[in-house]
Amino acid sequence: MKYLILGAGPAGLSLANRLLQNGIEDFLVIEKEKEAGGLCRSREADGSPLDIGGGHFLDVKNRRVLDFLFHFMPEAMWDEYDRDSRIVVGNNTINSPIEANIWQMSLNNQVEYLKSIAVAGCNLGKEMPEKFVDWIYWKLGDKIAEDYMIPYNRKMFGENLNELGTYWLNKLPNVSFEETLISCLERKAYGTQPGHARFFYPKEYGYGEIWLRLAERLGDRIRYGERAEKLDVDNCIVNDTYKGDCIVNTVPWTDIKEYKGVSEEYLKDIEALKYTSVVIEYIGEKLDTKAHWIYYPDPGLSYHRILVRHNFCPGSKGYWTETNLTRYDKIDKSASVSNNSESSDPLTGISDKGRYYINEYAYPLNTIGKEEIMQHLLAFMKGRNIIGLGRWGEWQHYNSDVVVDRALTLADELSR
Repeated sequence: MKYLILGAGPAGLSLANRLLQNGIEDFLVIEKEKEAGGLCRSREADGSPLDIGGGHFLDVKNRRVLDFLFHFMPEAMWDEYDRDSRIVVGNNTINSPIEANIWQMSLNNQVEYLKSIAVAGCNLGKEMPEKFVDWIYWKLGDKIAEDYMIPYNRKMFGENLNELGTYWLNKLPNVSFEETLISCLERKAYGTQPGHARFFYPKEYGYGEIWLRLAERLGDRIRYGERAEKLDVDNCIVNDTYKGDCIVNTVPWTDIKEYKGVSEEYLKDIEALKYTSVVIEYIGEKLDTKAHWIYYPDPGLSYHRILVRHNFCPGSKGYWTETNLTRYDKIDKSASVSNNSESSDPLTGISDKGRYYINEYAYPLNTIGKEEIMQHLLAFMKGRNIIGLGRWGEWQHYNSDVVVDRALTLADELSR
């Protein structure tokens, strides 16, 4: 075929459907799971949808993305929300991001945080450090670093945070002592809003429904239960079976077990790519909060955040937690990852509180040297008509709306 697309998550599905819209029908999508959607798939729990890959929402900002997706699932089938995300820090529960909402803390805590921010390295003109942990202290001050950022990131990404680079942290809000002080005096948030400040979520379905609809439109151009295990880069052949003039890869490079025509140098680079696995656990209790999701830096809690389903999914109850697999203590973790890698679905089990799902590939890690690795790898592959796309193809922590936008751009380029 002209285009062979690896993976039927948001990236692969959006690319394929845009190609169809542009009049290109000579392509095939292969997908290792039994259904489409990737990390954005949904299941049913207690009669309502549960997103088994964690919390996924559709940002309202990009009109091109919205118009494309609403073609498959009209806007009238979605509810629109103002984001309500919160952080539990000690005895304080405040809105996110923390640096914009210190004014919601007790007066004594406000004073402590303001004093800490005032002497943060970036506010004193000190040189920016290279290590992740040092950078957090330099950028945010001791209090935010030790009460929130360091423990939260350890829970989410692992204990050795200095494996992470600092190149991706410029997206954090810029902390100005003056603005934070004014915020506390005027008792209102200052600064830019975080991602998903407004978002859409389906009225009657989980977030996985939109991707099932994109998959349905492709008909027999998707082949399920076909893991991309072998890649011959010189001939654009996958699994000794599927050949494309061009391959678009949206699956993790590390999930492809055998490469032909790839030097040892590039194989070592692929091996060096790191990621985290997460457990999504459903708990059927209704919480007394209006928040959509809540962050928990407390090391004593295994999970790092919860998604309060009944506040964005009408008629539902309960919530689900998101936990790094290394911190989840209700199962044999080593067996779980092994089983999951051979499964055609996230590993599913029942805990003492509810149902859980294990996602082996959840977040690509921004480790030191990753940017250089991906720059070289993607250039090498592109020179052989293999293009990396999306969260895993580009090894970037893209949200689904960003992935769709990048897929549309690529499809339009390929259609010229």
